Amino acid sequence: MERNLTHIALFAALIAVLGLVPKIDLISGVPITAQSLGIMLCGTVLGAKRGALAVLLFLALVAVGLPLLSGGRGGLGVFAGPSVGYLIAFPISAFVAGWVVERWSAPIGVASFAGAVLGGIVVMSVLGTIGMAVVLGKTLPEAALLAAPFLAGDVLKAGIAAAITQGLAKVRPAAVLSRA
Repeated sequence: MERNLTHIALFAALIAVLGLVPKIDLISGVPITAQSLGIMLCGTVLGAKRGALAVLLFLALVAVGLPLLSGGRGGLGVFAGPSVGYLIAFPISAFVAGWVVERWSAPIGVASFAGAVLGGIVVMSVLGTIGMAVVLGKTLPEAALLAAPFLAGDVLKAGIAAAITQGLAKVRPAAVLSRA
């Protein structure tokens, strides 16, 4: 139990630290950030439940006003902006990524990449696009065009998440809780 709490807190902190990487602002009002890499890693390393809990802890800290999102954003207001769909997707994305790694017996690198793509790209893109459409008053195709610039970077982040998870599994197999 204590070990789980430590891992959850550590990965919530990892997401926060990735927010320090300078964001790239897009016309949609949703920035490109490194934090989605942290979401992917929460799932691929911690597994479905612990990964989602780490992300929920991070979002709770954001909601109470800590400026942990890229660009120093925080507070309840961010949940009413164009990023709301992505923020809602964060814990679901981590859960899906972890679920794939836990359930699929493929080599850890392959399973981690698949989990990161399904959770960190598919789930994140669908919910993020819906959120942008609602908040910005756009149609789904219009919002999808606004979300398109994220895809290339997200594929790169999925590859990085898979490489980190695979490397961690080689060096410290017990640290990859998604396969424990």
